[in-house]
Amino acid sequence: MERRIDFSRERQMLCGGCGRRLVVDLDWIDRWEQGGEKCPGCGLTCEHEDAPRVTVDPGDPALDDDRVAQFSWYHTSTQPDWPTRYFDPAAVLTPETRMMMGGDRLVAAWAARQRAKALHIGTYEAAVHNMLRRIHDQADDHSQFYLYRVRLEPSVVVQVGWLVDPGNFVGDVVLDEVCPPGVDVARYLNYHEDPGGLSLALGRDAIASVQRIAVPLSDTWDGGWVRDSVAALEGVCGTVVPATGKLARFMRPSSSQAVLGRKLGAFLASRLPANLQDQFASAVAFAEGEDPEEWARRTSGLFDLIDDPTRVLAALSQQDPREV
Repeated sequence: MERRIDFSRERQMLCGGCGRRLVVDLDWIDRWEQGGEKCPGCGLTCEHEDAPRVTVDPGDPALDDDRVAQFSWYHTSTQPDWPTRYFDPAAVLTPETRMMMGGDRLVAAWAARQRAKALHIGTYEAAVHNMLRRIHDQADDHSQFYLYRVRLEPSVVVQVGWLVDPGNFVGDVVLDEVCPPGVDVARYLNYHEDPGGLSLALGRDAIASVQRIAVPLSDTWDGGWVRDSVAALEGVCGTVVPATGKLARFMRPSSSQAVLGRKLGAFLASRLPANLQDQFASAVAFAEGEDPEEWARRTSGLFDLIDDPTRVLAALSQQDPREV
């Protein structure tokens, strides 16, 4: 069962100072994060410890325990076989790295801790947001990403209620800490990806099957934006724009093509919801020497993941489910 996908939907915020619940749009949250808004009840701004934070919409259908396993859930990863059947995090370690980690005994203990981590799945919006965040923050701009649609086992036991995002500073969650014996799935409020949405922490056994596609879609061809962007980029090939400003002498000059490519990417980013604009602009930043057509197709494909998810869902539906 698919839920309505809406990257721009209003969010609920709860003030820790006065307990007031707000329904706001993403532009309000963007202004608030920059100190331009305050709680209308008590005046707290984002600098205060008890300032308003996003919270779960009480009308979220995923709050219904019986419906959790009926919904489609999503995940993005650079792993082509997620969730890996025989996950061995130590397999890629070199002998030198094993020695630096303290030898085989400590490596084995480290690997056991990695295998004890919960898997994460969430809304379609959260999965796309996660991919953009990884490209932006973890230098995954040259990695091939895969979008997974996840079906849960119909018999999963869902933890009562929901948790505040239980992840540590890198997002890791120990499965046993959120899913005690007899519980398969824990819902949690996602602060970072699709803020205010519910995501799930779970073990591999809770997943029945997955469908996978590579993203962005390889057959993307926007007869308008892609064609015009390629023509414009090829038209300025070869000219150079010198660096300006106080640090100009420390900077390499950019080609006019790269400058134009970044402007074109920034234009598309400006058409997206406020909480995705910076990460999208970073994800599609035109690099010196890139092929204009390849860049334009990829950029348009990433934009379509947000602007027109129907094609993406249709492509997923054409894939045979893989049992986990």
